[in-house]
Amino acid sequence: MLPHDEGRTTRQQLLQTLRTGGGGSIASLSQALSITEMGVRRHIQALEREGLVEAETLKQAMGRPVSIYRLTPRADDLFPKKYPQLALDLLGELDDDPAGEAIIGRMFAGRRDKLIARHKSAMAGATLEERVAELAAIQQAGGYMSHWERDGAGEHYTLYEYNCPIAQVAGKYREACRCEQQLFEALLGAEVNRTECIADGGAKCAYAIRLPAAEKAAMS
Repeated sequence: MLPHDEGRTTRQQLLQTLRTGGGGSIASLSQALSITEMGVRRHIQALEREGLVEAETLKQAMGRPVSIYRLTPRADDLFPKKYPQLALDLLGELDDDPAGEAIIGRMFAGRRDKLIARHKSAMAGATLEERVAELAAIQQAGGYMSHWERDGAGEHYTLYEYNCPIAQVAGKYREACRCEQQLFEALLGAEVNRTECIADGGAKCAYAIRLPAAEKAAMS
């Protein structure tokens, strides 16, 4: 039985129990958490609706089949990850290598180029505003908590990101930020200037986006 943790909600304790135990029945979970079976069932049903838990019916030698509840792959994101530290550790192995800086630069550039290839088709034939909206959606899906605004007559836009999943990496390896800006310029086909940066201690990352002179002239 796991020790009862007063600092965690019942939901958190249930998730932890399912994670460490590999799953359980309503009865076994009730015993592990020291709450009623009705209480366990209520939380399990909520987690099922969220796609975080699934049930498997197991036949028994005697008696009725029993449902065993397990976490789905989607629930994996609920548990702590140290990917930024892993990335820093791996990149740090190159710090003392004479060619390390160049290698790190090529790594970030390679990531940039792969993302350009992945998303470029979604921008084809779209207006700048549509491209900005699509980029904001891509970044939102990546966990950047992004949104965009239009300024003036559709010639200037601002993209905001209130979270940076790679802030720790970008804080040490600024090539990450440079490549992100280049990614935005390539996908948008526009002038992009960063006006605020989380890695520099800002509250958010903000990008000023300007309609290219050639596209502006074509519109006039």
